[in-house]
Amino acid sequence: MPPRLKLTAITLDCADPRALAAFYQQTTGLTIDARSDDDFVGLIGEGGLVIGLQRVNDHRAPTWPDERVPQQLHLDFAVDDLDEAEALVLRLGATKPKTQPGGNRWRVFVDPAGHPFCLVRS
Repeated sequence: MPPRLKLTAITLDCADPRALAAFYQQTTGLTIDARSDDDFVGLIGEGGLVIGLQRVNDHRAPTWPDERVPQQLHLDFAVDDLDEAEALVLRLGATKPKTQPGGNRWRVFVDPAGHPFCLVRS
């Protein structure tokens, strides 16, 4: 039987880990790991899954949907009310691109560091 792999962390590159961590902490309610520092901040989720935010010098934000700087990855967050969740993420600094391929099922946003993420109807 092949080994079973368990996903333990997803890490996003950014210019300012603390600022991006504040955005995701406020939008998700995840806990900031006490071992975090100015170069790496971990947000601890259910089951120990960590969203890591790491400093990268000269970080180039994705330009989705333009592919000159690819999105590299994106996060999806399940929500009960798309309108309510949209208002929250916009108030906290996300932007909403004009391109919205999800129809009524999901909405695409861009976090303050330029990473695309989606709010998905639960």
